[in-house]
Amino acid sequence: MTISAAKKIETIKGGARHEKDTGSPEVQVSILTERITGLQEHFRTHAKDHASRRGLLLMVGQRNRLLKYLARTDRSVYQDLIKRLGLRK
Repeated sequence: MTISAAKKIETIKGGARHEKDTGSPEVQVSILTERITGLQEHFRTHAKDHASRRGLLLMVGQRNRLLKYLARTDRSVYQDLIKRLGLRK
């Protein structure tokens, strides 16, 4: 599912490195997490929507790749991000 423009702007502001940052790994992971959460809610009511489930799996894979990159390049930012988003408990 898509997220609203207001929610996306709020998510970007929460993870941005500077004022005009929209493409850093932190922002991308935050946006993907919002979209994944929305799709999980969708699947609670539409369990047989297999086409959207494939999209969900692709998003989860992309988020994992971005998180691996962050863990490899800047460990402190990675740890702050997973704590803030509630990932990998």
